[in-house]
Amino acid sequence: MLNRAITTALIGIGTAQFLKVPLHYSETGNWDWKNLFSSGGMPSSHSSAVTSLTTFVALKKGVPSIDFGVSSIFSLIVMYDAMGIRWQAGETAIAVNDMYEQLEQLADNHPGFYYKKREKELKEKLGHMPIEVAGGAVLGITIGMLSYFIERINKSNNN
Repeated sequence: MLNRAITTALIGIGTAQFLKVPLHYSETGNWDWKNLFSSGGMPSSHSSAVTSLTTFVALKKGVPSIDFGVSSIFSLIVMYDAMGIRWQAGETAIAVNDMYEQLEQLADNHPGFYYKKREKELKEKLGHMPIEVAGGAVLGITIGMLSYFIERINKSNNN
């Protein structure tokens, strides 16, 4: 049997990834099943994973525990990274892709200018806006609490 904390975090990831599909549909009117496996978007699966884990650990081991301290710092780093570094990398990819598009147009308009078209654009959807991270965190807290209370109910039924 898997470790309950790991299972809780994996459920956090899976639930967030699944929710991206109907949330994208409500925003655009398009069912895009690729969102099941994509990074970025609402809610953040990274935030959901780490906050579900941290919530479960807090309820199981207590807030004063070392386990909760380690999990909390891990969560903060992951969520900061999702909004900061990964978001900036996505913004950079947008700028680079735009630049390549402009170079392609320039080459088409100037016969002496050579430009070899890139086969694939850089991935632009890498990070998250703060609301997406917050959405993932709320989802993760809910999943962590549910996991803890389900475990307690199962234990009391087995006794």
